[in-house]
Amino acid sequence: MPLLRANLFVIALLAALNAGAESVKILIQRSPLAGSQYYAVERLWAEIRPGDHLTLVREPRNRHDRNAVRVDWKGNPLGYVPRAENRAVAEALDAGEPLEARVLKLNDDPNPWRRVEFAVYLIL
Repeated sequence: MPLLRANLFVIALLAALNAGAESVKILIQRSPLAGSQYYAVERLWAEIRPGDHLTLVREPRNRHDRNAVRVDWKGNPLGYVPRAENRAVAEALDAGEPLEARVLKLNDDPNPWRRVEFAVYLIL
């Protein structure tokens, strides 16, 4: 894993230098929002927009999942990074890696797993 991260860093850094960018975002994952039916998504649906910043909150003492990462929007819990996809994000947060999350898509779908899609980026 460290070698892959180093290779990604070099590629991103070279691309950033060529483009004159101050920072580079590397997509870590795209995911549906898990558990949104239990949180504020329904109440806040009309206010949330694609591109909105999301806060990733590590919950190492979560009794259901030691790798739990809650996803918040403007201080409101919306759900979680899916359990099957949360280990790398949890480890990155625990290591103090600079991560950013954003809303990608909003779908008016009765299935809560299809309503909100978000992305997690590593900031270099």
